[in-house]
This record gives sequence, structure tokens and C-alpha cells, in this order.
Amino acid sequence: MSDHYYSENPNIESAPRTHKVELRGKKLVFTADAGVFSKAGIDFGTKTLLEHYELPEISGEILDVGCGYGPIGITIAKEATDRQVVLVDVNERAIHLAKENAIRNQVSNVTVLKSNLLENVQNRHFASILTNPPIRAGKQVVHDLFEQAAAKLLPDGELWVVIQKKQGAPSAMEKLASLLNDVEVVVKKKGYFIIRAKNS
Repeated sequence: MSDHYYSENPNIESAPRTHKVELRGKKLVFTADAGVFSKAGIDFGTKTLLEHYELPEISGEILDVGCGYGPIGITIAKEATDRQVVLVDVNERAIHLAKENAIRNQVSNVTVLKSNLLENVQNRHFASILTNPPIRAGKQVVHDLFEQAAAKLLPDGELWVVIQKKQGAPSAMEKLASLLNDVEVVVKKKGYFIIRAKNS
């Protein structure tokens, strides 16, 4: 288990790889590594989430839960320069990479924190929370993430989730509907669901 991307300290040997990408119309550079989610490049789910994500209408901070090496949070921060974007992950290697990638992409409006789900952002509330959740950590962890995120949304704040149908999208929808009033599938693409749940 120590080699999984949701472990605190992956003991797999480091093998960094740098990727040049274009996300939301912006050219970005990310260094990934072994022991971190999607080390081979930006995964399809993350790309699809970023393609369809809408910045919140209300003011407030944005949170990226399970940030990995930072593609979601850093891309959003690069666009929403007037907002603070908080990135959290339990994986120390991921946190180190996300901090480096923020600097590499000249993004200063980010805060990168080590956190098991949302435990280290308990004093904050967010206009928007995004997550490509750690499916391999198990259904209970994912549902705990949803519960914690729902409790951290500002009024009219939104939780955005990408999840594959075969990895539990229907049960994720049910769980989100039990926590938040307004849950919708924004798009289905190649088996991936982009779900938006609003604290209305």
C-alpha cells in the first residue's frame, strides 16, 4: 500500500517526468513523478473536468482536493488570478511537486497544504471545490471526502467531481444527493461523469 498515490510517503523510487500541456487555453508545464497519481501525463478525467468546469459566480476561495502534482488547482489559479486557490493532498511527494509546479508556472495565488482529505482546512469555507477523487482508496474514503466537502461549501458554493461510471458514478450521485440539494451530471464522456453539486 505504501506505493499508492494516496499514501503519505510513497517509497517507490523517484522518476520525475515533465509534461508540457495546454489546459483551459493556457500553456503549462508540470513535473510528475512515480508514486503520484497520473505520472505519465494529465489523465483524461482531469482534462474533462477542466474542460467543463465553470468558475463560481460567488466570491470566495477555491479548493482542489487530492491535488496530486497540481494540474487542476494550478490551472484554475492561472485563470482566476483574483482568487486564492488551495491545493491539498495526503501524499508528501505530491505536495512537494505541486509547490514546485506552482512556481514553475508563475502562479502565486495558491496555497499547497498536506491534508488527509479536508482535515487541515477546517477553518475555511469555499466558493468551489474540485476533486478527481482517490477511487483506489475505497468507496468509504470517497464518500468521506464528499461529506467533508459539502460541509465546507459557502452558500451557493459548488462541488465538482469527475468519476467513471464503472468506478461508482451512480453511487457517488446518490451520496451527493443526500448531502446537497442540487446535483447534476454536467457531461458524460467516454464513461466519465462530470458532476456538479450545489449548496443551494
